[in-house]
Amino acid sequence: MHFYISATLTYDTLGFGEFDDFPETSEPVWILGKEFNALTEKDDILSHVTSRLWFTYRKNFPPIGGTGPTSDTGWGCMLRCGQMILGEALVRRHLGRDWRWVRSQSQREDYIGILNAFLDKKDGYYSLHQIAQMGVGEGKSIGQWYGPNTVAQVLKKLAVFDSWSRLAVHVAMDNTVVIEEIKRLCMPWLDYGGAACVDLQGGMSERNGCLEGACALAEEETALWNPLLLLIPLRLGLSDINEAYIETLKQCFQLPQSLGVIGGKPNSAHYFIGYVGEELIYLDPHTTQPAVEPCEDSQVPDDTYHCQHPPCRMHICEIDPSIAVVREPETLGAGLPMFELIDCQPSHFACSVDVLNLNPDFSDSDRLERFFDSEDEEFEILSL
Repeated sequence: MHFYISATLTYDTLGFGEFDDFPETSEPVWILGKEFNALTEKDDILSHVTSRLWFTYRKNFPPIGGTGPTSDTGWGCMLRCGQMILGEALVRRHLGRDWRWVRSQSQREDYIGILNAFLDKKDGYYSLHQIAQMGVGEGKSIGQWYGPNTVAQVLKKLAVFDSWSRLAVHVAMDNTVVIEEIKRLCMPWLDYGGAACVDLQGGMSERNGCLEGACALAEEETALWNPLLLLIPLRLGLSDINEAYIETLKQCFQLPQSLGVIGGKPNSAHYFIGYVGEELIYLDPHTTQPAVEPCEDSQVPDDTYHCQHPPCRMHICEIDPSIAVVREPETLGAGLPMFELIDCQPSHFACSVDVLNLNPDFSDSDRLERFFDSEDEEFEILSL
């Protein structure tokens, strides 16, 4: 399918003033779970978009692995899109969904902590260096282009080492979200059978194994729920998206838990954050900017980490049918369901505790590699 349209042009070929302005339309604008009016709230829309972390190609950073590439131009776009989804999750986690970035404003300590995790250096939790080197374990050489599943699996492994965020990353398999797997990951104090034993008031307290999530816990116990980043790789058609899924896909951007969508095809991945009418709104990583170093006072020059022009747009039919949804799933309105939600793992699934193991085991990645990461195949990843 054809994926390139004029809206994908970036700073490498255009100046700031040459981007299309946001459309004048009475149709609602949905961006990451928030609704806007394009006629009366254009400034709010642009502020909301600008506040998202924007990760692009960089150059002149320390060599990856000591002797590897010093730029990711041409191969790092999917890695940058994965960083944007995870960055949005961390902003929600530490700053809240209503946080807004203001240029030249003094930075909060938590915000600096988030940015430092993504700077292009070897010791950042989610730096390009870490992602590229962790990908070697999945059979991806440093400098090789990644598919969406590879990025999802690598971020899942890296999140284990981020004790500050305590983020549980789960990649659902086979278009199916298994509630039991989510509980085990986000409530590790549950025993294998689903019952719980936890010392809350100096004694042991048993809980029903039918908890539906953190909302089912008493207020003082919610700290026991690890925040969840749920990735659901999907295919919504063959060569093109099935129109029966379009409304369901659009409704995903309306969920307050929405983290967006990543996808594209080799050398052209994008981070989709919303829609207006029949157009998807996205951030484009395909511009090369100099690597950034923290200042002596530990502040981070952050202007280049926020997109300060109207966001790019493409028609929804341009999206590739392979996607991955991120978030605790909910029943959406009209349209075909995009994935299945079940309580327990069915017998026809491969029964292996390794699926839930947070140690660097890439069996999950290998399972989807042939389907989602073929270098000849276009793809898309949806995140909510």
